[in-house]
Amino acid sequence: MWSKVDEYIKKHKLLDINDLYLVALSGGADSVCLLLMLHEAGYRVHAAHCNFRLRGDESDRDEAFCVSLCERLGVELHRVHFDTRTYAGLHKVSIEMAARELRYNWFAQLSKDLGAAGVCVAHHRDDSVETVIMNLVRGTGLRGLTGIQPKVHTKGQTPCVILRPLLCVSREEIEAYLAERGQAYVTDSTNLEDDVMRNKVRLNILPMLRELNPAVSENIQRTAEHLMEAQEVLDGIVASYKDSNILNLSELNQFGSSEYIIFEWLKDYGFNGSQIEQVVHATTGSIFTPSTGYDLLVDRQRLIVEPSLKPMKKTVIPEEGKYIIGENAIKVRKCPPYISRKSDLATLDAAQVHFPLTVRRVEEGDRMVPFGMHGSKLLSDMMTDLKMTLFQKRRQLVVVDAQGVIVWAVGLRTDQRVAVSGDTTEVLEIAFD
Repeated sequence: MWSKVDEYIKKHKLLDINDLYLVALSGGADSVCLLLMLHEAGYRVHAAHCNFRLRGDESDRDEAFCVSLCERLGVELHRVHFDTRTYAGLHKVSIEMAARELRYNWFAQLSKDLGAAGVCVAHHRDDSVETVIMNLVRGTGLRGLTGIQPKVHTKGQTPCVILRPLLCVSREEIEAYLAERGQAYVTDSTNLEDDVMRNKVRLNILPMLRELNPAVSENIQRTAEHLMEAQEVLDGIVASYKDSNILNLSELNQFGSSEYIIFEWLKDYGFNGSQIEQVVHATTGSIFTPSTGYDLLVDRQRLIVEPSLKPMKKTVIPEEGKYIIGENAIKVRKCPPYISRKSDLATLDAAQVHFPLTVRRVEEGDRMVPFGMHGSKLLSDMMTDLKMTLFQKRRQLVVVDAQGVIVWAVGLRTDQRVAVSGDTTEVLEIAFD
């Protein structure tokens, strides 16, 4: 069996003989097999055992077994005890989820402390097949049908690499391997009860499927591996769009369907499946503002995502000086006449501008006389003429003087009524940094 596992390790580039690895050791057949195999193959390994205090004497029995096994093999063992029920209550998660979070958080920290290259866990082919069936029953996309992955980079405060070298072998092969060596292991009695979904699949559904086809596990796993390859191709396509907050829908026509790419692109911004489905069928001009910290705009043949707009207080500028407005700085000063050509710097006839000035976002009904024109115009129409998106429009700033004149639509236009002319003796300079 080692030759099959060794080939799998090399195929997926899981292990390096020069590195140190942690092996998650429960004492069950799978983890005992993994520890023995890697130890006998010459890999540098430490074992890590979690006692979740959920099965009374049986939990202590498992720990004692792991201690004895590691002493016999000469493998260093790291142990930890968890109050899993208290953790589940405090974090309002299931016992199963609590155990998972505690386990993987500890593995990540221990891996970092020891300088280990990764954490090896003993999921095997049957575990992956069960996962595919469970996901299919719940409803899933392509990724959910790829089963358990051989290598996963976890995220979070302390990231680590999870490695699964036994995904190429079955539970039956593992037990046969241990029997050949006369190696004992412990059995978790809760795995024999069909009270949770995974156990129902393992104890009831898979045996029925094997009556239809004895090779059902091998076939499902092979299908999952084919889908994994397809997933990698799709991930490569999606990755080319990840660095941009704008998705050009017309570019996606070359792929035949754009829904999957849109889903993968938007889920990183916290959008869920039902929200993304609404986006796909939305009309131009639609804005989605879920409580994810990001908003989405459907703008003709584009999807645009940007951080949710935070409320902005009006800033009053009573006189010349420098003022901070959010992340921006604005400088106001008087100087000899000249005309600015820069979008972030306005020059106005100081005699026509009345303090105090107010800086705020554009509001419905705002009008001004754009420089070079004689009649007034709604700012909303002016921004539309400039082909600004709704996102750009809603964050547009204006500077208003004491008489209610919008003297500057920041970055766009100054007002004709305060324009620098041949009669100007002093300029009011307004600069945004």
